[in-house]
Amino acid sequence: MITRRRFIAISATLAAAPLAGLPGAAAAGMPDAIWTGTALGARASIRIDHPEAEAIAARVRTEIERLDAIFSLYRTDSAIAALNRTGALAAPPFELLDCLATAGAVHRASGGAFDPTVQPLWALWAEAVSAGREPSAQEIAAVARGWQGVDIAPAGITLAQGMALTLNGIGQGYVADRIASLLAEAGLGAILIDTGEIRALGAQPDGADWPVTVQAGPRLMLADRALATSAPLGTTFDQAGRLGHILDPRTGTPVAPVWASVSVSAGSAALADALSTAACLMPDAARVEALVAAFPGARVESLIA
Repeated sequence: MITRRRFIAISATLAAAPLAGLPGAAAAGMPDAIWTGTALGARASIRIDHPEAEAIAARVRTEIERLDAIFSLYRTDSAIAALNRTGALAAPPFELLDCLATAGAVHRASGGAFDPTVQPLWALWAEAVSAGREPSAQEIAAVARGWQGVDIAPAGITLAQGMALTLNGIGQGYVADRIASLLAEAGLGAILIDTGEIRALGAQPDGADWPVTVQAGPRLMLADRALATSAPLGTTFDQAGRLGHILDPRTGTPVAPVWASVSVSAGSAALADALSTAACLMPDAARVEALVAAFPGARVESLIA
């Protein structure tokens, strides 16, 4: 099975100060990494040009660890892992409720194409393909559920029997949004965060927009905006690269790749993340545009067949 691990990179500079004028600014633009490690199941690095860089980086690491304990499927002790294991989670963290609210909105706007309840289907496909076969229609029907089986309230979240959630189509973007807010509160105003989805707070220190090259697509310029790119065959279950990781909840099978990649920008990285994922299941450009247009301020940046 082919896997793709994301690399989380956080670069930031002191607001209202040009990078070249800051002590210790690297000739290439940013200093060496203050911290490298693992977060959200991916390699991560933090580069901050600020007089209190070490302290700010420590706050970012703490925030990443806190969010990891909510959203990570790599951890058995995370909030979402506990929910999936028991089918109920009392007094869920605000961040989980907030992320699921956005997921629900995109689910409704996409006619059910975006559905975090595909986790059991994903596990079924991963196990079957690893065994050298594809799951049968009966196996798919046995684990297919749907968003209607999720009950979300501040007092608790419950799942219908046999259900489990994945936030892999929205969670990375949500984490980028939270980190951007934390850094903005610390007074940093030239921020580029890459969690697999990109969140820019402000422009570059020289005032220019951030240049971003999307997967298999054009170079885009970004400022005060988030960008997410999804590709149905960017990660596949099989070595041949035929069975993509984005599943259609309506059929229980990998989506037939109409699009090589879809890039969507929005004011929120979580929203851009979810919309780009949902767009991969849309059959034509008109449907993609209609889906994205349902969210004010969001727009399609690249649509490659």
